[in-house]
Amino acid sequence: MENSVCQSQESNISPVKMVVMDGVVMGPTHCAYDYCTQDLQNACGGVFCGFHEILHGNRCHMQDCNNPKVPPSQTCALHHEHWYSHVTQYGRQSLLGVCQLVRHSEEEHLPWLPQINRQVQPHDAARAPQNRKDNYFVAPRFYCVETICAPCGAVIAWTLFHKAESETSILEFLEAVYPTPDLQPNYVCIDKACRVLHTAISNGAWNTWKETTQLIVDSYHYINHHTTDYLCRKWCNPAPNGTAPNLVIVENDVNGNPHYKCAFNS
Repeated sequence: MENSVCQSQESNISPVKMVVMDGVVMGPTHCAYDYCTQDLQNACGGVFCGFHEILHGNRCHMQDCNNPKVPPSQTCALHHEHWYSHVTQYGRQSLLGVCQLVRHSEEEHLPWLPQINRQVQPHDAARAPQNRKDNYFVAPRFYCVETICAPCGAVIAWTLFHKAESETSILEFLEAVYPTPDLQPNYVCIDKACRVLHTAISNGAWNTWKETTQLIVDSYHYINHHTTDYLCRKWCNPAPNGTAPNLVIVENDVNGNPHYKCAFNS
């Protein structure tokens, strides 16, 4: 009888699919025109896409100015001082290695590196509201490249997030990659799974995903989540504690004693 039960349980075993999501802050540049995220027509020094290069390329690069620009500057004669100030302040950053030095000084704050006074957006934080730029001197960058990977590291899909790695953008990306329940993975592993889950419940997206998928936090980031967060601890816990048996396997140590081990490398 016991053998038949074991055989029945084994026959019901099915593959478990998990994907891992993360944002890599290395976004490429895009068109500098307001609310346009198209590719640059000229990635070497250009600031506009093909459409806005035709529309605005020969005009002054100050906002709301339609005067023709006066080469070699990117502004008209009226706004020449703005262009000269920009070149004086940022021109040296185009030298080899200087941009990397500036980035390191922002992250490490070492006393022997030049310190930058501008505020840097922390990764995963919501983007702070910013004033509208008054010029088109520099092509802006997407905030990050968001990836969906298999546990082995192979990239399944990727997209670009314009302003921030928001929970709403993450859900829209998942819906675009997995539009039907039969395609949806059993687990989506992401460092802010609890926040994505909260947003999905609030906006109704969870009504679609709850039948097929569980959102969990990867083990590396889970140690930094608050133990008082019941929703995270209860529903997004990646630890092999028995609450998610599909995420664990049993292995024996050198002495032959069985122990639980994470089945996936998150």
